[in-house]
Amino acid sequence: KLVKFKGDFIWDKHENEDEIFYVIEGSFTMKLRDGDIEIKENEFIIIPNGVEHCPFAPEEVAVMLFEPAGTVNTGNTDSEFTKHNLQKI
Repeated sequence: KLVKFKGDFIWDKHENEDEIFYVIEGSFTMKLRDGDIEIKENEFIIIPNGVEHCPFAPEEVAVMLFEPAGTVNTGNTDSEFTKHNLQKI
């Protein structure tokens, strides 16, 4: 999945799926309960299933997400950020 985001997201976790966030353009901070990690262009982070996380980008960032196609972007949390119908490009 290719996504762009800016600003605060929500805390969520995925019970059964790991997620890989690969930064194509820009950078963002992955907030974790035990500390924050900055991910820069051409870097990636793997979030294991069950780990609460919250992406934050002060400026727009382009990210490629590697996760099963049916994975809901907000994991176990339903919010205004939840996307049920993804646009194909």
